[in-house]
Amino acid sequence: MAIQWFPGHMAKARREVEEKLKLVDFVMELVDARTPVSSQNPMLQQVLQNKPKMIVMMKKDLADPKQTDKWIAHFDNHGIPAIAVDVNQKSDIQRVIQLAKEMGREKMEKLKKKGIQPRPSRAMIVGIPNVGKSTLINRLVNKKIAKTGDKPGVTKQQLWIKVKKDFELLDTPGILWPKFEDEQVGYRLAAIGTIKDQLLSLQDIAAFAINYMQEAYPDALRERYQIEADMEDMWDVFTSIGKQRGALESGGGVNFDKVADIILRDLRTGRLGRMTLETV
Repeated sequence: MAIQWFPGHMAKARREVEEKLKLVDFVMELVDARTPVSSQNPMLQQVLQNKPKMIVMMKKDLADPKQTDKWIAHFDNHGIPAIAVDVNQKSDIQRVIQLAKEMGREKMEKLKKKGIQPRPSRAMIVGIPNVGKSTLINRLVNKKIAKTGDKPGVTKQQLWIKVKKDFELLDTPGILWPKFEDEQVGYRLAAIGTIKDQLLSLQDIAAFAINYMQEAYPDALRERYQIEADMEDMWDVFTSIGKQRGALESGGGVNFDKVADIILRDLRTGRLGRMTLETV
């Protein structure tokens, strides 16, 4: 995978995460429920070391619920509490708050035993760009306090945020890592829109998504595009979808870039149904 980059603000963010880690009691790591491992920054895992951690699987409303349950069980089996969230569901937001309170309880009890006045527990919220950190923070505090956007990298600096009297959050910018060693990781993140579309060919990303869906979600392809799982030639797949959806050029030929854009937009918005792009 020829994707390598390490913007200066991301290098700075990593250093700041390392420096501020000692100020928090636990880490709240956000991942995308459609790619629960691929959306974990391996470089960040090294930085976090042995700090207690909870995982919040964002955008569960777009992910396959059966796979989400399997991933939660997987993380729990590794001693990491995990929760799946739709930020538009108030009950999910309350579950995040409850789990965060439980994560900080042990530290508060230790302080109490030492005769130190209990304080709100402190958490660092981390995640790769475009995973939904700012949106979750706004829901947790029930007001717009963090900038949101559908493009990666909206948050640029660290910020302490109080969540009622329950705990304090240290927001951090989304951090990507310098190189994708596994090209599948790059394609998964590109398919859900986590990394900028300009870094990879849209047609390649769409072809990756189609190949995966032919194996894992053939019914969705059949219902949305009348594409069968055994249609292996991607030229035929794109041509068929392009003719159905009117992605044509002036001469009547199919515009493959428009087809790729249609496929990825349908995938990212859930029009193809709830899908998870990697399994336990």
